[in-house]
Amino acid sequence: MSEVRFQRLHPDALLPQQAHHDDAGHDLHATEAVNLAPGARAAVGCGFAMALPAGMAALVVPRSGLALKEGLSVLNAPGLIDAGYRGEIKVILVNLDPAEARDIAVGDRIAQLVLINLPQVQLAEVDSLPASPRGEGGFGSTGKGA
Repeated sequence: MSEVRFQRLHPDALLPQQAHHDDAGHDLHATEAVNLAPGARAAVGCGFAMALPAGMAALVVPRSGLALKEGLSVLNAPGLIDAGYRGEIKVILVNLDPAEARDIAVGDRIAQLVLINLPQVQLAEVDSLPASPRGEGGFGSTGKGA
């Protein structure tokens, strides 16, 4: 098991935690109050920094309830945090509701942090790629009206 170290940077910071022991994501909480007008975005601080071990990354992903009920999402979903980053963790939130502003209060759950192991790979340039059943099909090529 890998150890991920956290440093509290703000007195109101709540460190990431799982709501249930088998959850994939760890809840991220705001350490600042923000009002997001319709279509607005903001980088909302979580009040901590972390040290991921080499070979790991963290993904910041939206909370499904906030997306469905409030129209709040993570603008760059998933946000990628590299192992070498040591600054404050912030979530770039966007209010996708076309009419209503949304308030974020200190302590609100605003996103989830998913920790992943990264495979070691070697990139190689080649003159051609092996064939596959899918080929070059993409951008909805297997969907409706394909």
